[in-house]
Amino acid sequence: MTDDRERLIEAALSHVVFEGMGEKAIAEGARDIGMNPALARVHLPRGGADLAAAYHRRGDQALRDWMAAHPPEGRFRDRVSAAVMQRLSLSNRELARAGAAILALPQNAALGARLVWETADAIWDGLGDRSEDVNWYSKRATLSAVYGATVLYWLGDDSPEAEETRRFLDRRIEGVMRFESLKERVGGLPGVSTLAGLATGWIRRPENRNLPGALRANPRARTEGGDG
Repeated sequence: MTDDRERLIEAALSHVVFEGMGEKAIAEGARDIGMNPALARVHLPRGGADLAAAYHRRGDQALRDWMAAHPPEGRFRDRVSAAVMQRLSLSNRELARAGAAILALPQNAALGARLVWETADAIWDGLGDRSEDVNWYSKRATLSAVYGATVLYWLGDDSPEAEETRRFLDRRIEGVMRFESLKERVGGLPGVSTLAGLATGWIRRPENRNLPGALRANPRARTEGGDG
């Protein structure tokens, strides 16, 4: 079943540029591989949303593989920037644009947010993050915001080698670094550190990683609803 699903996804993606990230591309892909349309709906029950999710998660897995083989080096902000830019380079802009359009629909908003979170999680894991408390969440939430904004900018960027996108990303990261510096100074105020200590004492990193937006422990595992 898994092999059939992967074959369907691969075939359907070849039609997305002309048919959009939706039912028609899936139907054309099913026809290409001789799959019954009813079985195609079993593999991708949410149609274009499932196809977009599968394509996105392929990119995340490719990023994980790349970071394992080529860990980014340099300053922290440079490593984050390198990981984000590598993730963008792993995406076909036309397919990403089609996926963004389907995931922007109200009924797919939660899935879209989850996918962005998964990418942030993949980046932090690849950078060696071992946080166990509230920082596990705050790091991914912050990077999700940066990554989401950068993707939107990249989709409309026609500069050579996406240089404008890189500059946009660097500005976003610089803003985050300034915020973190301010947070550290505020944390030194009387009473704040005590409250923070209470919070980090009971807010813990999820053991099974299966919260809204997060990957399961096995990044290759299927998530509920047939997501890739």
